[in-house]
Amino acid sequence: MVSDMVGVVAKARWRDVFGHAEFRALFMAGVLSVIGDQLARVALSVLVFDRTQSAGLTALTYALTYVPDLVFGPLLAGFADRYPRRRVMIVTDLARAVLVAAMAINALPLLAVILLLVALQAFGSPFNAARAATLPVVLPGDHYVLGKAANDMVVQFSQVLGFGTGGLVVVAVGTSGGLLLDSVTFLLSAAFIAFGVRSRPAPAQAQAAEDEPRRSYFKDLVAGASLVARTPRLRALVVLATVAGFYVTVEGLAVPYAAEIGGGPKAAGLLLAAQPAGAVLGMWLITLWSPERRMRFLGPLAVAACVPLVFCALQPGLPITVLLWGLSGAASAYHLPASASFVQAVPDHQRGQAFGVASTALKSSQGLGILLAGVLAERFKPSLALAVMGAAGALVAVAAGAAWRRARRIPVGSVKSR
Repeated sequence: MVSDMVGVVAKARWRDVFGHAEFRALFMAGVLSVIGDQLARVALSVLVFDRTQSAGLTALTYALTYVPDLVFGPLLAGFADRYPRRRVMIVTDLARAVLVAAMAINALPLLAVILLLVALQAFGSPFNAARAATLPVVLPGDHYVLGKAANDMVVQFSQVLGFGTGGLVVVAVGTSGGLLLDSVTFLLSAAFIAFGVRSRPAPAQAQAAEDEPRRSYFKDLVAGASLVARTPRLRALVVLATVAGFYVTVEGLAVPYAAEIGGGPKAAGLLLAAQPAGAVLGMWLITLWSPERRMRFLGPLAVAACVPLVFCALQPGLPITVLLWGLSGAASAYHLPASASFVQAVPDHQRGQAFGVASTALKSSQGLGILLAGVLAERFKPSLALAVMGAAGALVAVAAGAAWRRARRIPVGSVKSR
């Protein structure tokens, strides 16, 4: 049984959160993982283009850094529940260090590099699930919300700054050197976890010892998905998360939209930076709210993340568009308390699998949203496509917010698992 802590736990402070030694180790491991991922994406894109001179194959390789998460997310995230999470994180970090180092071998055929890339991303699923499931154990109550905020802000900063830094590194040390540096980041991450995080038993084993024999892996996988589907609170939070599929479309259409309003690559760069920069500001502001207020405004903020895109139909020019997309990013900070509430509401022995289900739903919605926006932009104009996606997203967000309000009225003293 997991208590509903919202509105009961006192508002945390940043110094309280970073006062937890285990959190500091997990935070540094996460920072290194983000740095390594960004560096690898740049290095691999350069490597593939240098070998093939094909923009299509380069784009395909870049896309493969995201696609495996959709397949392996729900399939492999459950390892974070069946085995000690500290061990899962260390083993997957070491495996990724070896895979990236192998990718740095110049004589390796391109097909082998791509297969290693798929394997690399596959190992990331259980690592992310284990880390996400460990954080609420290390950080109680509202401390967890601030801890997640710190992690999410680092991710957003990496989107603003990571690619440029990665390009400079690759220019300085070459693609093989960049991949070897990525390998080192995984080794350092494993070291932080090994020396900074306490060993704990596998939660699924502890649960099975209490009430029933241990189930098969695939029964656990189905049970995790079932838990999300049949629990109104978890279901509403997942739907709120998938609203991102409507406003993330700015990433896919930034370049053609910039051209439509008379801008070039520099304008597109400003537009691409606007939403993550706004998200960083929004996450900082939302941590200043009380826990109860954060949860009450999930629906309105989801709507507010979509509405600014509607004004793109007016083609208001670069400065106004940057402001609109920044406002969308700031409102998207609702993901922070929403995802924190989701993880805290799931029984510990199913957190890894539930995280995999939610993460797959989020990434699938983002991919489908960008694809649909691209189809609309081809038929009409990028500005109109963004406006349509913004309006549709606002309607979905209204419905998701209503579902969330209903779910909050249901007694949530516990979430029962199977």
